[in-house]
Amino acid sequence: MSATEPMSAATTADKAPLDDVMLAMDVVDTLRHNQDLVARELAGEAREKQLIERLRTIYHQQGIEVTDAILKQGVAALEESRFVYTPPKPSLGVSFARLYVARKRWLPAAFALFLMLAIGLGGYFLVWAPYRAAQQEQVRVELAEQMPAQMDALYQTIFEETKVTQAADDAALIRDRGKRAAAEGDRAGATQAIADLTSIRDTLRQEYQLRVVSRDGVKSGFWTFPEVNTEATNYYVVVEAIDSHGVALKLPILNEENNQTETVDIWGIRVPESVYRAVEADKRDDGIIQRNIVGLKEFGYLDPSYLIQVLGGAVTRW
Repeated sequence: MSATEPMSAATTADKAPLDDVMLAMDVVDTLRHNQDLVARELAGEAREKQLIERLRTIYHQQGIEVTDAILKQGVAALEESRFVYTPPKPSLGVSFARLYVARKRWLPAAFALFLMLAIGLGGYFLVWAPYRAAQQEQVRVELAEQMPAQMDALYQTIFEETKVTQAADDAALIRDRGKRAAAEGDRAGATQAIADLTSIRDTLRQEYQLRVVSRDGVKSGFWTFPEVNTEATNYYVVVEAIDSHGVALKLPILNEENNQTETVDIWGIRVPESVYRAVEADKRDDGIIQRNIVGLKEFGYLDPSYLIQVLGGAVTRW
């Protein structure tokens, strides 16, 4: 015997029990997959002997020699359900164990969901909530301090620059209305009051001449029949506002026919027929209207002073 033979023998001896167990498991597996070997046999020792004979025949056909001891061990294991897996009863621990085993399937999705939730909550509490709070504080300060102060400043400017009491009176009413709106949190109402005060201030500061329009493609005057009284005739002179730099201004004009205000650069002012005929004759003479200035708007006044007789109405479309 060589030096390696004892080692081989020892190795075989160590492996034998494992091989026997594997063969016994294979016997049980064979019995499970061939239920007719079990169901049709007798009970007791006769049943065991016939099973062993059948199993020996099956393994012999496969070229495998199995000892009676292993065959008996396999039959006994089948009877005892030794190699049968019995699933554990449902419990919290079993549920956690199954989750842990299947973590490769659900963990990435759970991590992604957690990350999205963390980003969402972080964005809300760290960015959106502070931003909204800052906005609300800005609106509060604006309504409580800035806008009322702006209204007071505009009113003071109007009071100092106006040359007519109407402008100061109108501005006072608008200022008070705007402050009430600001105190009630009505930002739109406060903003409108500031816009109205700004309009009065800008109107007071305007300086221009009202001139009869005299250019190609534009009528210098026209007449119409009012819808409310078709037997009457309204006469209009077409005018424009020219500032000190010779620039035509656009002004808000109330159209007496539809009671709507439009911002236009030319419009018609209603005049007596005698004034209309005089302008008509002036233009017919040489095609030029010599007396074309019909009014003056000076600093500190809301409305122009007319140099001709007017009847107080205007139209923006004809």
